[in-house]
Amino acid sequence: MNFFEHQDQARKNTRKLIFLFALSLLFITGTVYLAAVVTLSGSLKGSKPRSSRNAINCTQPRPAASEPGVTPNMSDPAQRFKPRDSNRVAVSSSPVLVPCPPVTQKAAFSWWQPSLFFTIGTGTVVLVGLGSLYKIQTLKAGGSIIAQEMGGRLLLSEMAHPEERQLLNVVEEMAIAAGISVPAVYVMDNEQGINAFAAGFTPNDAVIGVTRGTLEQLSRDELQGVIGHEFSHILNGDMRLNIRLIGILHGLLLLYITGRVVIDWRPRGKEGNAVLAFGIALVVIGSFGLLCGRLIKSAISRQREFLADASAVQFTRNPAGIAGALDKIANHHYSSLVHAPSAESNSHLFFGSALRFNFLEELFATHPPLGQRIRRLNASKRQYAGQAPMSSSSPAVGEESLTMGFAGGSPVTRSPHIQANPAQIVSQIGTVTPEHYAYAKALLGQLPESLLLGIREPQGAIAIVYGLLLDTQNLQVRTQQLEWLKQVEPADVIEKTLTLSADIDALDPRSRLPLVDLTVPVLRQSDTDQHQRLFKCIQGLANADGRWSLPEFVLYAVLRHRLQPSSATSTQATEFTTIGQIWSDCLILLSGLAQVGQTGTDAIAYAFRSGVYRLPGAGQETLPDAPPACNMKTLKHSLDRLNLATPKLKQAIVDACAHTVLLDNKVTVQETELLRAIVILLDCPMPPFLNTGSKMFARNV
Repeated sequence: MNFFEHQDQARKNTRKLIFLFALSLLFITGTVYLAAVVTLSGSLKGSKPRSSRNAINCTQPRPAASEPGVTPNMSDPAQRFKPRDSNRVAVSSSPVLVPCPPVTQKAAFSWWQPSLFFTIGTGTVVLVGLGSLYKIQTLKAGGSIIAQEMGGRLLLSEMAHPEERQLLNVVEEMAIAAGISVPAVYVMDNEQGINAFAAGFTPNDAVIGVTRGTLEQLSRDELQGVIGHEFSHILNGDMRLNIRLIGILHGLLLLYITGRVVIDWRPRGKEGNAVLAFGIALVVIGSFGLLCGRLIKSAISRQREFLADASAVQFTRNPAGIAGALDKIANHHYSSLVHAPSAESNSHLFFGSALRFNFLEELFATHPPLGQRIRRLNASKRQYAGQAPMSSSSPAVGEESLTMGFAGGSPVTRSPHIQANPAQIVSQIGTVTPEHYAYAKALLGQLPESLLLGIREPQGAIAIVYGLLLDTQNLQVRTQQLEWLKQVEPADVIEKTLTLSADIDALDPRSRLPLVDLTVPVLRQSDTDQHQRLFKCIQGLANADGRWSLPEFVLYAVLRHRLQPSSATSTQATEFTTIGQIWSDCLILLSGLAQVGQTGTDAIAYAFRSGVYRLPGAGQETLPDAPPACNMKTLKHSLDRLNLATPKLKQAIVDACAHTVLLDNKVTVQETELLRAIVILLDCPMPPFLNTGSKMFARNV
């Protein structure tokens, strides 16, 4: 299953989630309704009937009494025709029917009471719906919200301890190898269990969280296996499904979570007893939602953990690393437990089971049993027997290992051009191989100390971005750029840019995008206004010579995509499902690639047509006589629209792009950068498989 199939599978799981959520709502509504009916029935059965003692028989006439204590004899004529005393009130001698007080009749018991069901159903749907909508709206800020809820502390490079610095290095290596921006890293200092999680809508807003126990208990190889597991969730589209799962199920768990918080934060002493009782009542009532939420998470999450374990082994070629981490969890005093109040709603995010199940673990657990996971990993060791793992104890990465080849294909040459196969390019999107990891480690190892320090603090990260934009070919344009920059930035930023520019100019062009990705975690900490200021400065530097170069466009487009708010990419107003809806955008994209990679009208047209005919349904669409005109603005607009296509359409688009670029079995630096930028803007993680043969690695590594 490739990256695009994983995305489709995640979409199917989302539909499954919605269906299970609807069933859960129906179950909770029915449960509460039955409880209400039984309660009402019990109250009716408990009411006492009216006593029959001194009851008046309303069916018999009752004569009116003439005098107190005297009962008139109606058969005696003297009594019947006795003259009436004028001082007495006339009393009727006829029988009087005394009205009886109303007798309450007990209504017949019925299990089906439509009005009661409607009331309870409406109340349940409103309560659960509002809880889910509130959580979904809160989560639009991305994975950082979840990390903060879990008590995570943002890990900053300049303040990191040795074990934290090791964690950052592992995350940076994995991110470069996967071709994504480096996720922000959080540490849960109060959690002694061994666990970790990945959260976010897209790789652009992803975060990695680890517990304090993970840092203290795991070796580098074991930590590498855990991080590889979490990167699998990032690359396979699991994160988006997981965060949707949190939002949708929050309504079901709302009462239970509220009760947990009330119990944990109740005041001590006598006044806390009432609060404790209230919290316990909320937990009991909310247990219905908890039951449904756990069943849904178990149904959706468990099998994906096996896939993530296998991906981690593929990434690191070291089954012993992740198996060792699981074995330590099994023998650790705190296991993988997480004690934060929000652990219940986020339990499916974690590497190991964050909750303890005292019964029915097979039914409710979000993760497979540890023993089963370890056995599978141990079985995979035979596959990697004799292959050196990508670990800190491995020999230094040599120059030969950086000449990355493809499985079953020809190795990549070390000439200024690169040979590859389009099908192999598509198949490697969303994956990490040991060769990619070797390249990432080598790149970080070869970066000058000044740049390594620069990517870890805000001013240095901004200076690196500016340094990448300074013209290296035309001294006059470079002078104009610096003069413009002095008008909008303070002197210390200018000085930092000039200091770093020498090291930046010495880098190979193919290391530009990985270096940009390394600056993202620090730049992401700035607010929206600071981001807009940065983008305006990038535009000013690019326009200094009156035109945009391709490297300038690539840097601007990729950095803006990395730093844009997650809400802009997490909600799509329109989804394109057919090639006809985006046909003109595909033509512009392929035209741009053909013009960058070829010279001459005929060669450009031939490369363009070779890509167009790879698109599905090309025979039913109108084909232009020549490649359409294309500039940076139209290209960016088309890429924004193409990002709304379904995963299968994106796969066809990337395949067409690869055929356009690799028509002559050569890939220039400009084609490499543009192709990677296109794939990045389509939210398809592309590993740096074309980044070889550079002067950067001509030195001894």
